[in-house]
Amino acid sequence: MSIYRNTVWFFKGMQEYTRSGYEAAAKRFNPADLELSLSGRSFMVTGANSGIGKATAQEIANRGGTVHMVCRNKGRADAAKEEIVEKSQNQEVHVHIVDMSNMRQVWEFAETFSQNNALHVLINNAGCMINQRELTDEGLEKNFATNTLGTFILTKALIPLLKKASDPRVVTVSSGGMLTQKLDVDNLQFEKGTFDGTMAYAQNKRQQVILTETWAAQHKEIHFSSMHPGWADTPAVQTSMPSFHAKMQSRLRTEAMGADTVLWLAASPSAPKQKSGQFFQDRTPVATHLPLASSRSSPQEEEKLVSVLEELAQKFKP
Repeated sequence: MSIYRNTVWFFKGMQEYTRSGYEAAAKRFNPADLELSLSGRSFMVTGANSGIGKATAQEIANRGGTVHMVCRNKGRADAAKEEIVEKSQNQEVHVHIVDMSNMRQVWEFAETFSQNNALHVLINNAGCMINQRELTDEGLEKNFATNTLGTFILTKALIPLLKKASDPRVVTVSSGGMLTQKLDVDNLQFEKGTFDGTMAYAQNKRQQVILTETWAAQHKEIHFSSMHPGWADTPAVQTSMPSFHAKMQSRLRTEAMGADTVLWLAASPSAPKQKSGQFFQDRTPVATHLPLASSRSSPQEEEKLVSVLEELAQKFKP
């Protein structure tokens, strides 16, 4: 990992990704962008039972949208749904139990869902940062399976359904941490070298940004975007990055602040006026590389990423 990239990224983060960074950016937001009814529109949010996913699901439900919560743990999902329904008084909140690290399950869910539902917006929010190298039952490294291949399969499988909807969108919750990484297409599952969970996560988030750009070029009818929620105080940050959380706690954004740009990209009339495929931070498209960071990949490397994911996706297709 480049020391230069890490240093520049950290100083940038202290200025922009914190609570004060959000408050400064929010001064230029147009409040009217989110003063709207989402009645009649259907949203799928993965990882919707806590953190940014739950905050996003709540805001959509508050505005009358139909919410499909895709979660791994039934108990936590049902409790989150109950809270969302109670606060929003919106009964159109539905729970689907899916493990995003299980590729066959993701395929089966997407195919069944497509037969029975409409979908206007897919929000790829589920993610994990596991600090030891672990394999799933299907033999995939767990961070890669959840963050990259699961997201790839779900999006790929739902694109035909999205194309039937008016104003279809796909929003992928990435991370500014990806700025520290150059795509390493020859080590996608971290079989080489010492395993570092933070680096694996940042690599996955770089992969998501590249996939968003690729999908935008391939499917003009859908508005694709990826985004960085900033450094938010979520259960995931508390568990996977305890020392960072302890040091930064007073500066972290709330979950609602982290979810603001997700909601804006998913719901506001202003978002699809922006070019499809971009990476956003605080409602604004931002660069996907730090200055002088040598983190750009070649078109051939990006094509290889997509072709490896295609091959793996087909391998697990029921």
